[in-house]
Amino acid sequence: MFKILTLNKIASCGTDQLPKETYAISSDEKNPDGIILRSADMHGMEVPESLLAVARAGAGVNNIPVDDYAAKGIVVFNSPGANANAVKELVVAALLISSRDIVGGVEWARGLAGSAGVAEAVEKGKAAFIGPEIMGKKLGVIGLGAVGGLVANAGHALGMEVYGIDPFMSVDAAWNLSRSIHRAATNDEIFEKCDYITLHAPATAENKKMLNDAAFAKMKDGVRIINTARADLVDLDAMKRALESGKVAKYVTDFPTDEAVGVKGVIPIPHLGASTPESEDNCAIMAAAEIREFLECGVIRNSVNFPNCDLHCTTDVRVAIIHKNIPNIIGPLTTAFAKQKINIENMMNKSKGNYAYTIIDAAEAPTEAILAELKAVEGVIRIRVIK
Repeated sequence: MFKILTLNKIASCGTDQLPKETYAISSDEKNPDGIILRSADMHGMEVPESLLAVARAGAGVNNIPVDDYAAKGIVVFNSPGANANAVKELVVAALLISSRDIVGGVEWARGLAGSAGVAEAVEKGKAAFIGPEIMGKKLGVIGLGAVGGLVANAGHALGMEVYGIDPFMSVDAAWNLSRSIHRAATNDEIFEKCDYITLHAPATAENKKMLNDAAFAKMKDGVRIINTARADLVDLDAMKRALESGKVAKYVTDFPTDEAVGVKGVIPIPHLGASTPESEDNCAIMAAAEIREFLECGVIRNSVNFPNCDLHCTTDVRVAIIHKNIPNIIGPLTTAFAKQKINIENMMNKSKGNYAYTIIDAAEAPTEAILAELKAVEGVIRIRVIK
């Protein structure tokens, strides 16, 4: 029986993917094999030695100490693409509200409540909220992953000329991208050409504050910026200066902060990117599937701290080994089986950064001697026998 701890309310369509015969799901389990969560903060949380995996029903994992868990052999999953359509739709709305002063106009119209002659006042006052159409304008999409690709295609469908950039774009993402999207060689090309820029990049060390004074200096006057990706991608002090000078006409952000709210030109959205029932359901289903595959079969799919490793079972016994990504470690692992004359029918080894994962399908269950020898290999973090 696998024990699952939920740290947030997880959509039942997700937890229903875990058979009641083999899974016990609780919000107060003390010794879980797996944890499924949404936004709960795991930093500083003490986790038991029993914990094998954490699945985030969502894309971002800032609420999880990913590196610390990697060192303990705890696999962390996220749900990339499950909320992509929800975020895409919010970006489309952001394009419109950044261009047409819909928010300001609605607030002004609401202020007319209780006054006489509303219709006449509207006709006289509406000119204050005029804004350009997006059709025919240039849209720059930085990051063409699950969300960015959908946004690029949507922009093209709305009649925009779309430029995209993603140095790490996958083959699948490329297949799903409209052939009409212009490939930008650098971010600077997007900065210089585009009337609207939307961010869909991860907040890596290289990307943090990618929109700074130097970047704004290369942009067109009156550019409109949309950020539904990560707050850290934008240098907020530089953004304030760009808004004050008119370099940036509007900044739509899904990450309101003390410093951003109330600044003229900033349109703060209360982190609604994935806030749809469909998105929450999709994320819950994906998270449950990931944790089930790992616990039952040792398969890793969509991990943020270990490599994807998907090997079809060829025997009744599988040994899954989490270890450091160091030279000459595979030899001692296979030698341990050879010494006990146990044949390895199939195996796979994958690495990601400082860590690696090896799956060994053995003809027989490993003896205690084999397990002891495997644990003694330098760099081995965790061993699990799956039958």
